[in-house]
Amino acid sequence: MYSSRASVIKAMQACLSESKGKRKFRQSVDLAINFQEVDFKKPESRLSLDILLPHAAKAAKVAVFADGSVATEAGKVADLVIPSTAIPDYASDKQKQRVLLDHALLAEPKLMAQIGKLLGQVLGARGKLPRPIPPNAQLGPMVDQAKRTITLKTKGKYLPTVNCIIGNEELSAEELADNVMAVLEALNKKIADTNMRSVFVKTTMGKAFKLEAR
Repeated sequence: MYSSRASVIKAMQACLSESKGKRKFRQSVDLAINFQEVDFKKPESRLSLDILLPHAAKAAKVAVFADGSVATEAGKVADLVIPSTAIPDYASDKQKQRVLLDHALLAEPKLMAQIGKLLGQVLGARGKLPRPIPPNAQLGPMVDQAKRTITLKTKGKYLPTVNCIIGNEELSAEELADNVMAVLEALNKKIADTNMRSVFVKTTMGKAFKLEAR
């Protein structure tokens, strides 16, 4: 691994100490990773990783496409439930689409074809296609996982760097370190840590703190 958990905790303590509570809003905490000898302009090198964090990075919302008993269960744990009859409304209403894109999405498998036909272009372009709900799955744990999942993705001009949110200043240094380690471990399965040139953490308006390499 690029950094030990102890060194990440040390960096997070410095990061929080430097800027916590100094703004009138709750600052997010971000992770930036710079690479060497990796060319993200090559399609095979690009990243698109869904990473389950130990602690939710932000107050994420979850929407579920479902009918019947699944919709009833979803109403107890999800922020938004969309029945099959409402899918055409979302396909024709840009404001509803913007609301939808602000949610992590789950769907009953039987609705995936309809979602793909009517909303595939909108959701696919944003990497927001819903995750199918397996038969007899418990929605509570799935919704919890959706709220704790972030996407690490190369984009734009495909510069040798990626950024993601790993929490906010109300989380402890230890909790933030857990999230950092989860990201680095997931990333290390795709790219060798020797290709990580530098790793930084920072709050929204704070200065960046470099993680020590092992």
